[in-house]
Amino acid sequence: MNWVGLEVLLGGVNKYSTVFGRVWLSVVFIFRVLVFVVAAQPVWGDETKDFVCNTAQPGCTNVCYDHIFPISHARLWALQLILVTCPSLLVVAHVKFREQKNQKYTQLHTGKYLYANPGKKRGGLWYTYLISLIFKAAIDGAFLYILYYVNDGYGLPSLSKCSLNPCPNVVDCFITRPTEKRIFIIFMVVTSALCILMCIIEIIYLMCKRCDKLLHKHLDEEHMQSVEGHELHVLSRSRAKCTRVDPTASSTQSLKRFMKELATYDMS
Repeated sequence: MNWVGLEVLLGGVNKYSTVFGRVWLSVVFIFRVLVFVVAAQPVWGDETKDFVCNTAQPGCTNVCYDHIFPISHARLWALQLILVTCPSLLVVAHVKFREQKNQKYTQLHTGKYLYANPGKKRGGLWYTYLISLIFKAAIDGAFLYILYYVNDGYGLPSLSKCSLNPCPNVVDCFITRPTEKRIFIIFMVVTSALCILMCIIEIIYLMCKRCDKLLHKHLDEEHMQSVEGHELHVLSRSRAKCTRVDPTASSTQSLKRFMKELATYDMS
């Protein structure tokens, strides 16, 4: 697996991510991918050769290994790392789609564009980013459950007993370096849980930021409506005061009264 190529591909996500998203990507590649490639994968190696049972019965060791370890930890983590990074590609694809759409619109309408900043999380891109976070947290959570369910916990026993056919009786099976493997299992579980926590925090951050923006927009609209209503009220009052003339008064009296009311209104 070319992990470097995947890192380069996902490096562009940083431009469209929040601070929490950048931290999540750093944790994935430094504490998960790098540790998996450099340390964890060599420790597991060819597990079937390192798995030994105290019997010479042909096929017994293979059957017991398949029963105790239905799926390899290393392959499970590789699949998890691939799938958990895929939702981020949705954001990159959405931004590329916006850029192409913007370019076509600019060619047809010179000097105009659809998106001033295609990478800004507004409109559909905000929902795409939010969905990608939900998928990432769900994938990590699903793999943590699979690892716990398949292996009956996150531990790794030094000694396992097996009595399946074609084993002649209950045999003892051993794995190499169980303590070292147990440490790596705990480390990968903790980093997966940390990534889930960061995704949840980022979801809450995006939702709070969106609610705050909608609230400010609503308050601004109410303020504008209040200002416009006040201006209309003042304008109607000024028109009523400035245009009303007493029909019973003479022209000189009407002019004096008009000037007096106008001065009073200006002072108020």
